[in-house]
Amino acid sequence: MGSVLDWVVEVMRTLGAPGVGLATALETVFPPVPSEVVLPLAGYTASQGHYGLVAAIIWATVGSLVGALVLYWLGALWGAERLEAMAERIPLLHARDVERAIAWFGRNGRSAIFLGRLVPGVRSFISIPAGIDRMPLLRFALYTTAGSLLWNSALIVAGYELGAQWHRVEAYVGEASVVIYAVLGVAVLWFVVRRLVRRSQQTAAER
Repeated sequence: MGSVLDWVVEVMRTLGAPGVGLATALETVFPPVPSEVVLPLAGYTASQGHYGLVAAIIWATVGSLVGALVLYWLGALWGAERLEAMAERIPLLHARDVERAIAWFGRNGRSAIFLGRLVPGVRSFISIPAGIDRMPLLRFALYTTAGSLLWNSALIVAGYELGAQWHRVEAYVGEASVVIYAVLGVAVLWFVVRRLVRRSQQTAAER
């Protein structure tokens, strides 16, 4: 982790604000460290005068959009049919589960994209179903930019204001992440239990 952070700092100091965009794009696609570390660090580096605060926010948002577009196209290339075929090979999943998820995304895609950018652990993943659903690219870019701008601004400004204490941002966001992951864990557990109960009822009915 330390060597990665050293590299991120070096990129930001060498390239300036565009380096923030590069680090954010790479973090979105290949997250060796989470955005709640990269972005406050970008704010701290801005506070040292290596680039402007507004420039950091703009370039970070550009980087977020570029990374999201890469994942969007990966989802589009993967496609619903392959995902459905994979679901059929996974215990307790079926192709119709994928169909329902895609249908839900079709109804709520704009909200999912915007709000997903504000949720640690979901920020990158949410681009993939958007690509699978083939959400109109302009709409995807618009809501991705809006959500990313809000998230990036909050974390970069926090790092800028905290200065050398920028790492405290990760602790605060980490606490919120634990709650989010707990909720997701309960949702997954509920899905598994429900599916097992349904399968048991079907087996009993067949007898």
